[in-house]
Amino acid sequence: MSRAISILGCGFVADLYLRSLQAMEGIEVAGVYDHDAARLDRFCSHWNLPKKTTLASFLEAAPEGGVILNLTNPSAHYALNRACLEAGHHVYCEKPLALRLDEAKALCALAKERGLLLASAPCSVLGETAQTLGHALRKGIAGTPRAIYAELDDGFVPQAAYAKWLSETGAPWPYEDEFRTGCTLEHAGYYLSWLISWFGSVRTVVAASAETIPDKTGAGPMAPDLSIATLFFENGPVTRLTCSIVAPHDHSIRVIGDEGVLRCGAAWDNSAKVTYARRMTIRRRLMESPLPRRVKLKGPTHPKVRRWGAAAMNFMLGPAEMLEALDQGRPCRLSSAFALHMTEVTLAMQNAGETSGAQCMTTRCDAMEPMPWAK
Repeated sequence: MSRAISILGCGFVADLYLRSLQAMEGIEVAGVYDHDAARLDRFCSHWNLPKKTTLASFLEAAPEGGVILNLTNPSAHYALNRACLEAGHHVYCEKPLALRLDEAKALCALAKERGLLLASAPCSVLGETAQTLGHALRKGIAGTPRAIYAELDDGFVPQAAYAKWLSETGAPWPYEDEFRTGCTLEHAGYYLSWLISWFGSVRTVVAASAETIPDKTGAGPMAPDLSIATLFFENGPVTRLTCSIVAPHDHSIRVIGDEGVLRCGAAWDNSAKVTYARRMTIRRRLMESPLPRRVKLKGPTHPKVRRWGAAAMNFMLGPAEMLEALDQGRPCRLSSAFALHMTEVTLAMQNAGETSGAQCMTTRCDAMEPMPWAK
């Protein structure tokens, strides 16, 4: 059972992984554990999966050479990631890898010491849209990239009917945990992972963050609900990245090159269109073409999943990449260095506050090898 996963935590996001698993071939689920017995029963009954009633039995049953998916709440990530690594298992963790940089560094050091893979969501960086944009950058379709504008603004979420958001097996969206963790730690990785995969390490982060809507749930102060960062890459263009649950919904990314603009409008859709608008002058007016052309990859890419809620993403691309890397004896594209660097950049944005100024990053990672079908 080398191509096996074990699922730790079966809350809201776990159903999205299982929906994605239906589109994959040759990956088995060896066991599932959640500390909430009723939730565990519902989840395993719905998906017909083997449940484990204790963490110890779950870790013992996880097959050698498989991958544990840590889908628990962020506050539990460090302790459970560590427990899985200490038990000798490769780990794929939902974002963030840990809530503190020293904890993330400790996890990566432990994984290296034990010879284990450690990776972190999101895995949309392996999806068709991100890979298409990366291909367009490598081919110089828009010329040399000079700046990138990326938005991960989700609308005025505190006024949404989030208390009624339920997963397929009835797990509620953990809104208090989401607000306490913060939208930056929860969502900035979607575009950060793309950017780091294309350009490698961020050298400096200049950011500001704030909680603009206090007392959202009546439980006191939460994490910032808005952050704005300027990212300076060691080998890439200056990038502005915004993340909020207050600004009007905008999940677009624009790569501004010498010759035009590459654009995608949906970070959470593996099949979102990538377009290129050539820059031109008409009657002395400089503008981008009003008729952008679509940029496509040749041939098949990866299994797709239907839209559910706000997303049309295959959440299993990350675990599948880990399993394939283990089977083929090659480096995993989602390396621990990649996860650690993304965590450091995200925390720099999240914790910027009002007066933090520029922060130089202490971790490094290489740009990511593109998927075989995107070269």
